[in-house]
Amino acid sequence: MVTVTHFFDRGAPDVDNIPKLILDALKGLVYSDDSQVTDMLCRKRNLNAILRVQSSSLVLNEALAQGRAFLHVVVDNAPIQEVIS
Repeated sequence: MVTVTHFFDRGAPDVDNIPKLILDALKGLVYSDDSQVTDMLCRKRNLNAILRVQSSSLVLNEALAQGRAFLHVVVDNAPIQEVIS
């Protein structure tokens, strides 16, 4: 599973345009092919808004403190493969 959060301060791209380049960039570094990714969560958050961050890492805290646009990418095991309707 890949989770991408684009923290922006102005002019963010459409959320559906963010993940493709990131998945391609991780190919060969994190996985051998992006076809291995079964789940994806992509979101964008405005740094000028009030943000509530849970379970933040030191790296994420430092990036937020700088107040500049950045990407936060997490690669983790995918959840159980079930479909809920």
